[in-house]
Amino acid sequence: MPENYFARYLPLLFQVVVAVGMAIGMVALSWVLGKHKYNRVKMSPYECGMEPIGDTKERFSVKFYLVAMLFILFDVEAVFLYPWAVILRDLKMFGFWEMLVYVVVILGGLFYIWKKGVLDWNKPEAIRTVGIPSTPDFRLASVPSETIEEAHVGAAIAAEGSK
Repeated sequence: MPENYFARYLPLLFQVVVAVGMAIGMVALSWVLGKHKYNRVKMSPYECGMEPIGDTKERFSVKFYLVAMLFILFDVEAVFLYPWAVILRDLKMFGFWEMLVYVVVILGGLFYIWKKGVLDWNKPEAIRTVGIPSTPDFRLASVPSETIEEAHVGAAIAAEGSK
C-alpha cells in the first residue's frame, strides 16, 4: 500500500478537473465567440416553426412523462444485464438462476404497469368539474372516484335554475 492513501485517487481527481475545465471552457468560448444580437424573433419560443398560440396554462396529460420515466427505469435495469453477461461463465448456474429471478421481478413490474393502464395511450381522461360553467365557482373536482355524483352538483343547480 502506498504511503499516502489518497495518492491512488489522483488520476480520478485529474479526470474530474479536466472534464469540468473542458465544460467550463466550451461554455465560455461559445459565449465569447457567439453573436449577441437579440431580437423579438430570436427570443420567442420555438414550436416547430409555427407561431406559438394558446394559453400557457393548458392542461397536459402526464402519460408521456410516465412512459419516459418507465423507459429510463427499464433502461437502467437493462444496464445491469451487461456485467452479468460478462462474468456468466464464472458464476455458472448460480448466476443464471440469480439473473432469472432478477428478470422475473422486472417482468412482473412491466406486467403490473401494463395492467394498470400506464402504457395505454388510447384511454380518454375524464375531467370532473364542480360548479356552474362560466361562473367563478366553476373548477376541477377534487373528489374520489366513488363520489362522482357529488361532482355534478353544479349541473343539478344549473338545471333547477333554468326551470
